[in-house]
Amino acid sequence: MKKLTKFTLLTLITCSLLGCYNKEKLREHIQKEYDESRAINKAKGDFCYFLGSVKLPYTDEPVLESDTQWAIWNKNRLFKTLPLFAELGLLSQTPVEGQSGIYRYDLTDLGREYWHQFIDNRGNSGRKPFYNSSFCYGPKKIVKVTDITEKTYENGLYRRNQTNVYVDIDYQVLDTPDWALNNQDKLNALYRVEVKVPGKTYIDEITFIKGDDGELYHQPLAYLLVKPRSTE
Repeated sequence: MKKLTKFTLLTLITCSLLGCYNKEKLREHIQKEYDESRAINKAKGDFCYFLGSVKLPYTDEPVLESDTQWAIWNKNRLFKTLPLFAELGLLSQTPVEGQSGIYRYDLTDLGREYWHQFIDNRGNSGRKPFYNSSFCYGPKKIVKVTDITEKTYENGLYRRNQTNVYVDIDYQVLDTPDWALNNQDKLNALYRVEVKVPGKTYIDEITFIKGDDGELYHQPLAYLLVKPRSTE
């Protein structure tokens, strides 16, 4: 499992017998991972609606012929996401005097409560950082592990004859805010993942990799960055 050491936050669980898994221990471990990730990232929840790369306050920027393809995608994304969250009350939207259809956006008090920003400086030497901005909600509660299956791949992602262990879980989402609950149709129309509602049980699958020592390894669990549908 040496190839996995490139992930600095790998975690492991041991099982006393090869092929024997304790579902409750796995549930506790997965829950702990999500809880610790929220604390480290300071995200409000495990589901984050991605707005785009934007540093607030922000004023609409028209698409220019000189823009890169990435800049065009980002601006087109913001033309859709910012007005929606202004309508939901998380952003203010102020018309710019003398510029028809151009607005200035900033966080409202409600928006500050759910705002999350990851500043990405990687591979950006000499250029401005990317302010990846989102509104997050809904911590996950892992209800139970429902199934565990194994499959070995001759050419795995990390090694030959790699055995993946697929852990199926049931989970619920806590504290979905009113701005998401009351605007499900609008959010679901723009974003690729539907609003998660309290009291409903959802399913997911988490992949672990079994080492030769029988231990299970995986990359850190973190919030889901929910991206808008294509803006091309």
